[in-house]
Amino acid sequence: MMLGDLGARVIKVEAPGHGDDTRRWGPPFLAPLGQRAYEVRREAEQGSESTYFLSANRNKASIALDLKTPEDRETLLRLIDRADVLVENFRTGVLERLGLDFDTLLQRNPRLIALSITGFGHDGPEGGRSGYDQIAQGEAGLMSFTGPPDQPAKVGTPISDILAGMYGAYGVLAALHERERTGRGQIVRTSLLAATIGVHAFQGTRWTCAGEIPVPEGNHHVSIAPYGLFRCADGEVQIAIGSERLWRDFCAGFGIDPGMDGLGTNPERVARRAEVIELINRVFAEWSTEDLIARLDQIGVPAGRVRSLDEVYEWEQTRSQRLLIDVDHSSLGRLVLPGPPLRFFSPDGEEVTRTEHQAPPTLGEHQDAVLRWLEAAQ
Repeated sequence: MMLGDLGARVIKVEAPGHGDDTRRWGPPFLAPLGQRAYEVRREAEQGSESTYFLSANRNKASIALDLKTPEDRETLLRLIDRADVLVENFRTGVLERLGLDFDTLLQRNPRLIALSITGFGHDGPEGGRSGYDQIAQGEAGLMSFTGPPDQPAKVGTPISDILAGMYGAYGVLAALHERERTGRGQIVRTSLLAATIGVHAFQGTRWTCAGEIPVPEGNHHVSIAPYGLFRCADGEVQIAIGSERLWRDFCAGFGIDPGMDGLGTNPERVARRAEVIELINRVFAEWSTEDLIARLDQIGVPAGRVRSLDEVYEWEQTRSQRLLIDVDHSSLGRLVLPGPPLRFFSPDGEEVTRTEHQAPPTLGEHQDAVLRWLEAAQ
């Protein structure tokens, strides 16, 4: 989808009859009511589309191929012959059993970039394991330091799946750039395990360099204080005090002695985090969320509220950044989807961000068009 957002022609190859498994991951499902109208349903029905599938499949065409039949396998090979990039996420060994190993594919198309995403890597003692997002979040350690104390938790989105796709797209773009120099394709590999470990950031070096094992810390930063979620009169506000200057400005803005009780430096405040949290909750107790955010902004302290998703998508700032897009779905009509996170500008400052997007496809929606395109190329 990321490559499609950037302008690539993406052809999604699905199994006949049922297609991508996520087409049935719900509820909620959207079902056609009539021309350009739909309703939300709790059960999957003929012609319905899961909102899960809609989230990850914009700017793709869909064809259905049974790779165990010679005719459909030949169609796939013809697609690969014309492709710049092949993306696959079969378990290790599946392509080989289909006679589609990478050596064969690269012999047919020496300029092909092949991206392979697995659960735990294509080799190693556990390279053949299948992988799903939450399994990877646990196995890669992410859940061990996420959530409230003593209660490991998963991230609220399929973050390991998403990260593997993002790292994969990043690798594909690098390989395409390399191909401009060498004229040769190559294989790019990543996994849910690798992608999740790739974002451990400072939590990783806490162990590899300092020998500390991170644990869940809730809504407060393990290395910076105060940095986290605090209570106020009618809700919660988050603040981030990332420097001693900000600490002094914060204290001056709320009448706090910045050096009180040995809290003058960040290491001291981290060591006494519970006292810092109690102090700030006490100071914020008489402030409304709106007034508190305004005050923090006035004194230059980074701050924000915790928005529900309806608030996020109704927020004018979200809309101003083009993070919502309108698409015309072939059976559901007009849909509003979360949009791409990138914007592009020419050297003279004119925005050239793509504004027209293709709706997620119904199963096999583009079968005839893709086959005609292949026939025309012969």
